[in-house]
Amino acid sequence: MLKINNLKVSIKGSTSTKVMAGKQEILKGIDLEVKAGELHVLMGPNGSGKSTLAQVIAGAPQFTIDPTPLKLRGASSSPITFNGEDITKLTPDKRAKLGIFLGFQHPVEVPGVSVFNVLRRAKQSISGPVSGSSHPTSSTKSNSKRNQQSLVGLRALDGTPSATATRSLSAFRQELLEYASSLRLSDDFLRRSLNEGFSGGEKKRSEILQMMALSPKLVILDEIDSGLDVDGLKLVSSAINQFRFNNPRSSVLLITHYARILKYLKPDFVHVMVEGKIVKSGRLSLAREIENKGYQAINF
Repeated sequence: MLKINNLKVSIKGSTSTKVMAGKQEILKGIDLEVKAGELHVLMGPNGSGKSTLAQVIAGAPQFTIDPTPLKLRGASSSPITFNGEDITKLTPDKRAKLGIFLGFQHPVEVPGVSVFNVLRRAKQSISGPVSGSSHPTSSTKSNSKRNQQSLVGLRALDGTPSATATRSLSAFRQELLEYASSLRLSDDFLRRSLNEGFSGGEKKRSEILQMMALSPKLVILDEIDSGLDVDGLKLVSSAINQFRFNNPRSSVLLITHYARILKYLKPDFVHVMVEGKIVKSGRLSLAREIENKGYQAINF
């Protein structure tokens, strides 16, 4: 599924003493493997690089991957591979089409664009070819009809909605309503502008709704539990468990500061990140040890 090999990452614009070629080094040699169907939890204090790792996997453009460590090792593999494919140079949208989903810690507002339309277009995009063109070429014409029919909101070739499109769109809307209901979101939630005027809890549940609707292969949840009360935590945890049951080959990388969400989830592995490095890996007992003793008490 996901393999990270001695990943070193920097960001421009720093005058820090820890620089390389004018760029501040944030991740300092990350090794991580997430296999299909696994749940990994990444813990660590503020500023340790957890969110940076999530953004780098998703393809955020403000970061630079340093190729030097691999050259020194004599390695031929990429710093980041997904299902055997080197994704280090892929744009975020192409990574998303491969099945990588990032649930943001601080989702942005998108005024005037409804939750439903965001998910409809996202589903359309994911169902199409990763490097496809808006106009079919000779190599894609034979698959054009099949690809179009796989899209939610399909339209007939003359631009009018087909009967299949209407049924598909209706089925997708009903599916979203069921997901929203399971997350205790109101019936009109899908009509609201994405994240505009949402409460903190609604933003978190909106990210989970997107995960459920898009069924990605790799889910990265960046502090999805922050700011949630006990009921919200149980609700989100239940949705994650249901997603994993419905998608047994999908993997989840959950980033968190606290072990409280792990009362409701059963991770395969727990990793601790400090100052840009994964310093310790273990099982659930490691998270409990951190909860009881704090990061400073852990023997790295």
